[in-house]
Amino acid sequence: MLTILLIAYLVFAPASFAQTSRPSRNGAHSASTREVFTAADRRAVERAIGATCAERIRDPQGSVPIDEMQARPSLPVNNPEALAGARRAERLLPVTRKLVINAIIQLAKEYDLYNTGVSRARINSATARVDSVKRVKADVDARDNASVALREPRTIEFGTIFLAGLRSDEAMISVLAHELTHIASGQSDALRPLFRAIGRRAAARTGLRIQGQRAEELSCDLVGALAARQFINQTGSWEPLPRRIARAFEHNCVDDDASDEDHLSPRNTIRALFTLDVSLASELAAATIGTNVIRSSATALTPSASRF
Repeated sequence: MLTILLIAYLVFAPASFAQTSRPSRNGAHSASTREVFTAADRRAVERAIGATCAERIRDPQGSVPIDEMQARPSLPVNNPEALAGARRAERLLPVTRKLVINAIIQLAKEYDLYNTGVSRARINSATARVDSVKRVKADVDARDNASVALREPRTIEFGTIFLAGLRSDEAMISVLAHELTHIASGQSDALRPLFRAIGRRAAARTGLRIQGQRAEELSCDLVGALAARQFINQTGSWEPLPRRIARAFEHNCVDDDASDEDHLSPRNTIRALFTLDVSLASELAAATIGTNVIRSSATALTPSASRF
């Protein structure tokens, strides 16, 4: 009888990872909306994808899509666009480290992975590794990729094509943050429970297979989007808010939308990220691009976006 009762509990108990797609402004979630993801939410996600990729074309600082980068010839380290990208990455690395630490802790709290002494110690140990990264290295052979070596977690290696293709601060921060999140998880896979929880929620809402390395890559993209969004909050600008948000995702606006075992396809990456935070998707899709908007650090964050 005890076994039957236990099985019944496990079957009917609500999944702990399924939370609301519309977080409250302070990051908390009401129990009654945790599992809600509606047809209207899905339409908002698709509109946001369209708005992002349309804005990429209009924006002078719009990123080059990944498939276009892959088709380009290699760039030498002293190429002016690659040099400009390297300088941008080095300038933004210190602030991105802080943004990543905040984003990881924010997500750990949202996914109920920061509520015990053991879980907090695990997350804090991971975020401490982020501060060890001090250098960005340009590499011709890396082409359109960025990567880190976990055995030597002090350097982010960037392909020169990638450096040249990320033309805005927001885009560069999203990629730097992605790589810093890999370093945070480290050889011990300290963030695996968080990656697994994010992957489960995204899979439930998209119907896509998001496990293992795919869940890690998507989670790193999500930290990248959060970091970019927080950066936007902290830096006032006369540029339209939707334009700045779109920059964190634009390199995924590809024509050749291919996936592999470790990554969702670029467009499905955008889809999964907006699905994880419909409020951000709605903000991007509903706002009028072309309106001058200033955001300060008082603006609330909403989770959300990328892929590498």
